[in-house]
Amino acid sequence: MENWHLIVGLGNPGAEYARTRHNVGFVVVERLAQRWQAPWTYEKRFNARVARAEVAGKRLLLCQPQTYMNASGESVGPLVAFYRVPLAQLLVVVDDADLPLGQLRLRPEGSSGGHHGLESLEHHLGSRAYARLRVGIGRQPGTRQIAGYVLGRFSSTEAALADKVLTVAADQAETWAVAGIQKAMNQFNGTVAGSASEGKEQ
Repeated sequence: MENWHLIVGLGNPGAEYARTRHNVGFVVVERLAQRWQAPWTYEKRFNARVARAEVAGKRLLLCQPQTYMNASGESVGPLVAFYRVPLAQLLVVVDDADLPLGQLRLRPEGSSGGHHGLESLEHHLGSRAYARLRVGIGRQPGTRQIAGYVLGRFSSTEAALADKVLTVAADQAETWAVAGIQKAMNQFNGTVAGSASEGKEQ
């Protein structure tokens, strides 16, 4: 059987951060674990919650680092090394304030874009050559200061769209694992149907 595929959802541990915009990565991998009936276990050596599944003949690992966002690489680096996960078989799901809510963007590699979780991964992996699925959370209108915004929860008017987007993001991550990144990009990148920004994707 081939090597493991690893899907990492970035976020912050603890009830006070649950369901915040910054934690959309956590929510996506939780939905996959539920879909695949993969139980979570806390693995102390990685300081991470890990779930295992087999889907369409692929061995899949799901991970939620428990280090807090800015130190995510401290969990993911050792996990990648222990399971000998090729970087081509690593996907990181992360929030992106530069994309409006409703947009998904999967890329095979790229820069951190100033995201501290991705910066930590790049430092500990020694590479940026891994796939990342950016889930748009938008920005607070009229300000560049986003710390309070990303740590807030989706508003009542955003909740239904956010729920739909996170389900589609889980579909995209599953397609990446089962059918490859090209199909996952072609099928899902862009604006999720029904969102306010639909039709505005360039």
